[in-house]
Order: sequence, then structure tokens, then C-alpha cells
Amino acid sequence: MTAADYSSVATPCFVLDEAALCRNIEILGSVQQRTGCRILLALKAFSVYKLFPLMRHRLNGVCASGPWEARLGREEFGHEIHVEAPAYSERDMAELVGCADHIVFNSCSQWQRFKPMIAKAVRPISCGLRLNPQHSEAPVEKYSPCGRWSRLGITRAELDERTLEGITGFHFHVLCEQDADAFGRSLAAIERLFGDLIPGMRWVNFGGGHQITRKGYNIGQLCKLLTDFSERYDIRDIYLEPGEAVALDAGVLVATVRDIVRNEMDIAILDTSASAHMPDVLDMPYRPTIEGAGEPGEFPHTFRLGGNTCLAGDIIGDYSFPAPLEVGQRIVFGDMAHYSIVKTTMFNGVKHPAIAVQRRNGAIDILREFTYEDYKARMA
Repeated sequence: MTAADYSSVATPCFVLDEAALCRNIEILGSVQQRTGCRILLALKAFSVYKLFPLMRHRLNGVCASGPWEARLGREEFGHEIHVEAPAYSERDMAELVGCADHIVFNSCSQWQRFKPMIAKAVRPISCGLRLNPQHSEAPVEKYSPCGRWSRLGITRAELDERTLEGITGFHFHVLCEQDADAFGRSLAAIERLFGDLIPGMRWVNFGGGHQITRKGYNIGQLCKLLTDFSERYDIRDIYLEPGEAVALDAGVLVATVRDIVRNEMDIAILDTSASAHMPDVLDMPYRPTIEGAGEPGEFPHTFRLGGNTCLAGDIIGDYSFPAPLEVGQRIVFGDMAHYSIVKTTMFNGVKHPAIAVQRRNGAIDILREFTYEDYKARMA
């Protein structure tokens, strides 16, 4: 797709790529077929439920981070509903026991606290513990789930083995946008610390961060690691929860240049926002790709791209272009399907991007547009 394809789309707008989503799902489905593992859609990364029909025929269910995501998964996706959160309240658990199939606890104390409530549930629920092998692979420390002092997962030193009665599985999440070699090193750390306890479990969940659909990802190595682990411990059910891999390179954010100002350099002000619409640009941080643009100085004309909120730091980044940008010109940010849509806010009351899908025949369908009433409804 090129920027010209989006000339009829009112901006800002997320445009998802149906063909790319289906390609990713088929890759994940092939991993399931080769290994017998079960792959879940991580709703924290992608929750555009109107496109769940493209996925539910290949994926085994969803993983949720709380009652609202779990309910969305039950209502719109079906299959298995897995839930894991840093902590639950009584109100959370009262909702979850009615819709979850697996519930993972982040501490032994939370498991003990809610064990009686789960025992009274009218439907069977498989319970697990999130364990922390204290092995960090994440390239950015604040995104490392197993970094020093992490609040996520139970270390071996803090694991009270007396509380394992009733626990049927372990959950590990070590990776962040990484290849199979990182998973191999993580797996070795997991087995060093917890290998003696794994044989008593019915399932193991290796979480997310597996960038399986990325070009060049070593799928063969992943499959071997999973099948060898399954045979070594006689574990029938192995789960993966890739969120990014489901929607990787499967959507863009289309914006328009609304003004150009100069303050020692050329600055283009867009009708989108890093703060409100692409928060990971500021949080991680990272620099999104733009179709037809390069690094500063790579092409003759360098511009700083700024958002349309009052936040002084609402800066997307510096890019160069073959020709000067003009007011009204479209800017297409790549790889915006995962995380960006679920993290958007209505800060400053700026226009919220619509959500659209480009079908495999090239037609663009608008799935959702947002209005002033949506903004007002979020306020008290």
C-alpha cells in the first residue's frame, strides 16, 4: 500500500490491513500445527473485536489483563479465556469467575486469598502462578518483566511451595519483541530455577514478546524449543501469548499536515499526536517509520513532526523527505496496529483517530468513528 491509497480517508485514521493480519495468523497457526502449542491473542496489544472473526478459526482464545478484557474476549472471541494481572480485587474476581477459564496469580498471597472464591465457582477454572526466573532479555529496562525489583512474578526465594496445592500451571513472561534465541536463553533460566516443579503441572504458559511473524524470525528454533520442552517434562498444554506478532506490520496511522512553522528548523504540525495517539513514541521511546521518509539529512528536506496537543513534548520525531512538506499532505506512519490503538487517549480533546480496515480487495471500510459525545462520555 502507498500513501495515495488513503486519499479518501478522513484523518487521523488507523487503517488496518486485512491481508497482513491474515498472513500473521496463518504463520501463528503453522507454529501450533508443528508443535501442538496453543496460541492466544493478547488483548492488551490488539482489541479491535470487529476483526476477531479473522483470527478465531486459528487461535485458541485470548489472554486478558482484567475483567473488562476477559469479558470482551468471552463475548467477541470465545474459545479459552486466560487472565493474568498484578493483583485482583474481590470485585474483579467476582466478575472473572463467571467468564475466565484460566486465572494466573502474581503472588502466593493473592492465590491463597481467592482460592476459596474459585472453589465455589460454578464453572471449572484452572489456576496458575506467574513465576519470575530473574533473567532479563528485554532491550529496554523499564519494559523488562524480569528486571531487578520487578513487581511481576514470584521469584524462587519468595515461592511458598506449600501453596502449590490446587495450582495446575505456571506462567512465565520474559521477552519483549525478541527472537527465538532469546527464548532459548530464557527457557534455560526457567528450568534452572523451577525445573523441579514443572513436572507436577498440567500446563505452562510462556507469555508474550515472541515476535514470531517478524521477517527473519527463527520459527524452526522456536518449534524445536517448544517440542523438546514438552517431551522433557511431559507437558501437554503449552501456551504462547503473542500480541505484537498478531498485528505486526498490519496497519498504519494516516495523518495530515495542518501547518508548517519555523524555529531554527522546519516544523510540520499534524492532525495527530504522539502523546494521545502514539504514546509509545514518548514512553519507550521509539521512532515510527514513515512511508517515503528517511533519517534527518538522508533526503534534502528535514522536518520535525509535531502533534496537535498543547504538550510541549508532543514531538513524533525528525524526518527527511525528498521534497518539502506542504499543508494538506498525507503522512503515513507504519506498524501502528499493535499497542497504539489500545493505548490512545482523548487528551486535550483532540480528534480521536477513526479505525478502518483495508480489505484484501483494496476497499477501505470504516469500523468506528469517534465523536464529541465519546469524549464527553469519558468525563464526569
